[in-house]
Amino acid sequence: MAQLVKLLDYVSRYENDLSRYPTQYIRLKKYQWERMKTQWENGATLTEWEQKNNETVEEAEEGKWFSSLFKRFGQRKTVIIDEEVLETSDDQGNQEEDQFGFSPNIIYNPTSLEQLRRLYLDQLFHFQIKWASSTLMDKSRVDPRYMRDTLLRSFAQGLPDNYLLFYYPVLKLKQAPVELDIIIVTPVECMCITVIEAEDVSAFVGSSHRFWVKKSGENETKVLNPLIALNRMEKIVSGIFNGQEIDFPIKKYLISRNGYVDYPGAPFDITMIDRRSYEKWFSALQKLPVPLKSTQFKAAQAILDIGQTTSMSRLFADDEEQLEEDN
Repeated sequence: MAQLVKLLDYVSRYENDLSRYPTQYIRLKKYQWERMKTQWENGATLTEWEQKNNETVEEAEEGKWFSSLFKRFGQRKTVIIDEEVLETSDDQGNQEEDQFGFSPNIIYNPTSLEQLRRLYLDQLFHFQIKWASSTLMDKSRVDPRYMRDTLLRSFAQGLPDNYLLFYYPVLKLKQAPVELDIIIVTPVECMCITVIEAEDVSAFVGSSHRFWVKKSGENETKVLNPLIALNRMEKIVSGIFNGQEIDFPIKKYLISRNGYVDYPGAPFDITMIDRRSYEKWFSALQKLPVPLKSTQFKAAQAILDIGQTTSMSRLFADDEEQLEEDN
């Protein structure tokens, strides 16, 4: 699963230490999947899992969430990324680990390993949203529609762990907030993605003009040229990298999962993906056998550094949520 580093202007745990959380996420994800699979293969019943879940909740109330897991990894870790050695301390941020423990539950009895895997990934996706909207001290109010966002879920669940995902991030440029589209920082490139989707099998007729034509059945309407936003995003990201002297490729992608894009004279530096080529393109992204890179971290960190964050203290946020539940 790709790592959701930034979602809109929500506060993100990755803002605290981008060099630490990606490797921690990979360890946690692998450990919990093996644990869940082993329990299922050994015939753990739904009742047993519910009982364990209740015990976990009781421990959480005592402030002991998940600390035992991270003690397994020792007091100090050495992680090699792109021939660079990064050291992390388990003592640093133990309180935060307690707040962000991920312990999946079997909420129904899967009949196959694939069903179990789907159950696991769905629960992990919800925790990704949590990690991308809260820290130990702060919390952002998440729009519920992102829990149902099929594109976000597809990217988060379908792409490899070494992809760092920025989903419509809000950046602060010259004291003004600017919302971009989708940015995926892979080990080999920074992907700037603009998505155009409407009714199924709609066709978008492209041109160099300010407006394109969208055809849906017998209907034709004008839509704003999506390349305007895409080129603007690439220019902003390129400026960020140049300002930090980061030499990292940037590529532009226009995507329509359910429609067609017809633009014979399209600019050579833009890759256009529509329903005819989307599955093949997405499948190729899933097969990138490259580990996390130091330049990848630098590129992602440069974007994070100017990200706008809107949040409130967890103390007040939790009190508000409790009041809403009581009412």
